[in-house]
Amino acid sequence: MKFQFTYGANSAQAPDVVVKFISRTQLENDAAFIQPQLDAEIRRLHARGLFTGEKGQKEAIATLGLHEGSGVLAVGFSGGAAADELRDLGASAAKSLKKLRARAVKVLLPQSLLQGTADCQPERAAQSLVEGIVLGWYERPKRKAKHASTETEAIAIQFVPEADVQEDDSAAARWSSGMKRGELFADGAIFARDLTNMPGNELVPEGLAEYAEEIGHRYDFDVEIMDEYTIVEHGMGGLIGVGKGSSNPPRMIVLHYEGAPDSKEVWAIIGKGITFDTGGISLKRAEGMEEMIGDMGGAAAVLGAMRIIGELKPKVNVLAVIAAAENMPSDRALKPGDVIVTMSGKTVEVVNTDAEGRLVLADAVTTAVQRGATRLIDVATLTGAVETALGNLATGAVGNDELLIQDVIRAGRQSGERIWPLPSYPEYKKQLDSDAADMKNSGGRLGGAITGGLFVGAFAEDRPWVHLDIAGTSWLNSARNWESKGATGVMVRTLAELLSSRG
Repeated sequence: MKFQFTYGANSAQAPDVVVKFISRTQLENDAAFIQPQLDAEIRRLHARGLFTGEKGQKEAIATLGLHEGSGVLAVGFSGGAAADELRDLGASAAKSLKKLRARAVKVLLPQSLLQGTADCQPERAAQSLVEGIVLGWYERPKRKAKHASTETEAIAIQFVPEADVQEDDSAAARWSSGMKRGELFADGAIFARDLTNMPGNELVPEGLAEYAEEIGHRYDFDVEIMDEYTIVEHGMGGLIGVGKGSSNPPRMIVLHYEGAPDSKEVWAIIGKGITFDTGGISLKRAEGMEEMIGDMGGAAAVLGAMRIIGELKPKVNVLAVIAAAENMPSDRALKPGDVIVTMSGKTVEVVNTDAEGRLVLADAVTTAVQRGATRLIDVATLTGAVETALGNLATGAVGNDELLIQDVIRAGRQSGERIWPLPSYPEYKKQLDSDAADMKNSGGRLGGAITGGLFVGAFAEDRPWVHLDIAGTSWLNSARNWESKGATGVMVRTLAELLSSRG
């Protein structure tokens, strides 16, 4: 769905629905809202306990010709300006507007949003509200035998200050800047959702590489796509080992963005791109395996973030690296007990072929290091253990540099994406000791999210590094606020916030 966001009462298009944010305090203080008779209806609903002004609560009221538009959507609001709440309010309003089949919407802005706060300036308020609307409107595309006609008309969303709001000269420019940024960030996340939601028979490693190549050409990034022969030449034993069980060969994908040519600092964002994961010879159980189309959620997050970087062009150097493969059982597949040699030269005893993501990430991290990366962030649906520990509410983080971890957490806080740091005590690494090789690819069930991350970190050499395990947050079985059912596109906006703030 396409959106057209504007600011100010200058649209010639009459709205279908007017959105009004109403707080409990306003309901209790007999404030004016829209129009006297409609205000009376809102208060009647309040008196009956049907609309109390609680955050995110919604009530649609027909205007019956008493006001512009066919309806007013009253949305509960705390009265302040907080990015997380505005994102949720936008998503909540979007779901109702979608049911009302609105095509033109006027959103009335109270003084608190235009004025902002120290923690949520007007630009941030606009960005968060737009993100909520766009992401909340999204639904996973369905593939049907008979396709309904595709709607090409954009949804017009007009933000208009309320009648009693005092605007300064910069209000329009600040709100418009935030709207543009919010739309870019939401579009990046939706790109990642669509990519992750694709069936495994439609998205294979070569196809993922083609999407990356298209992004690279669109934004004039330098692009490297390494096929199975080049991968062998470079000695990428992890990626070779995981990918050789499939008839769809693996790919190593590298995008170079140079926004600060005079700087030696290069940020690497690294994504796990397992386009389908059966577990290999260590086969997963059948129940829920269909969700393994989402095992490339880390790669999708990296590509979604690169789209935003391509649009914003921050003054920072970014290296995007994606290791793409299918993990399939066959007569050629890795077997438990096999020993492989990674690109770094480190040897790995494979004790579980379903711990494949860390094997391909090992070669991806080495690829980034050899291309000059000075800081490394990898994003991966790595372990079920992180979901056991944190559920589907927070992404787990493991790293070797506390300042970098905190930078990533702060970017996540700005994006509304929760990140929780896990300990990385040296004793955990001992669980990866092997009698047959330098290390083994699984340290067992205890502390599995930590040891899985530390395996990847063993290839970061002396670079500051953070691993983000999104296995619990990248896929939901039911929608939650602005997060959609199916793929969520998590970490796209966090990565973009982090990198775009560097320059």
